[in-house]
Amino acid sequence: MSDEHPRAVTPTRAPEDAAAEQSLRPASFEGFVGQPRVVRNLQTWIKAAQTGGRSLDHVLFTGPPGLGKTTLATLVSGELGAELTMTSGPVIERVHDLAGMLTKLKRGDVLFIDEIHRLRTHIEEYLYSAMEDFRIDVAIDEGAYARSVSLSLERFTLIGATTRAGLLSKPFRDRFGIQERLRAYEERELAQIVRRSARVLGCELDDDAALLIAARARGTPRVANRFLARLRDVALAEGAPSVSREVAARGLEMLGVDAHGLDDMDRRILEVLAQSPGTPVGLKTLAVATSEEDSTIEDVYEPYLIVRGYVRKTARGRVLGPRGYELLGIDPPAESGASPTKQGSLFA
Repeated sequence: MSDEHPRAVTPTRAPEDAAAEQSLRPASFEGFVGQPRVVRNLQTWIKAAQTGGRSLDHVLFTGPPGLGKTTLATLVSGELGAELTMTSGPVIERVHDLAGMLTKLKRGDVLFIDEIHRLRTHIEEYLYSAMEDFRIDVAIDEGAYARSVSLSLERFTLIGATTRAGLLSKPFRDRFGIQERLRAYEERELAQIVRRSARVLGCELDDDAALLIAARARGTPRVANRFLARLRDVALAEGAPSVSREVAARGLEMLGVDAHGLDDMDRRILEVLAQSPGTPVGLKTLAVATSEEDSTIEDVYEPYLIVRGYVRKTARGRVLGPRGYELLGIDPPAESGASPTKQGSLFA
């Protein structure tokens, strides 16, 4: 995909939000930036299934939020020429809800379940026979004389997406023949993504601004596109002809995002850990101290802080990492054995 800008378009007003969100997603694998190994693998598995005249094996996408799991599910169904049914784990409350979706699927269709780790246990187990044998049991009566009938299903492909693969039972995970983990994006990939998004939004974006957004987007396209939408608004409000590096820097400061890509909650987490250096802090304690849900801390904030070395996760809780001490300008406790520089040398 070319990074060249089309004819300059000065933004006059923001497009409809829903339409814009949808249009930011690429229409084909060729337009999907990043995750090259995952994309190559999916294209191979799809071609093999089509050549063999069979349905694609069930697919499980894992990885932090915002990396493109839903987009890839959409692209898979498009490449298969299949109809896509989308739902999420928390929405499926009863077996009958799931049975209704499964019985409506036609041969080769795709059922996408986001947050699949949040399926209730009995619903997860109900999927076993559907995934393996393409058959389900449906109750037709209630009470002591309840009966059930076994229904055959058309061969379909289940695509699951999860940020917490460890919460899936092993029998459930093993039923996914294709398992792909998405990684954080490189800055050059994110810069390419926001350039494309700017063209879709009708917003002129300077190259330096694209690089600045990419550097602070935590390796996540969703974050990069969210930043772009807000920086476009700053440019519109100020009457600027484009999102320049200066506009981007001001806008990111308004959003509370610093030069390291950390926002207010990231810094709050580090400050709580710094109150007792070297002493592990439990997740629930951290959640109370920051007034944030523990699942949000674990799924949204921690991955970036851990990967970047600001936080370390131990069996007893969370502690500051080498870069956390360095950022806050405090010395690690003597019992930790080393300064940030010496700690880092272990991995040189």
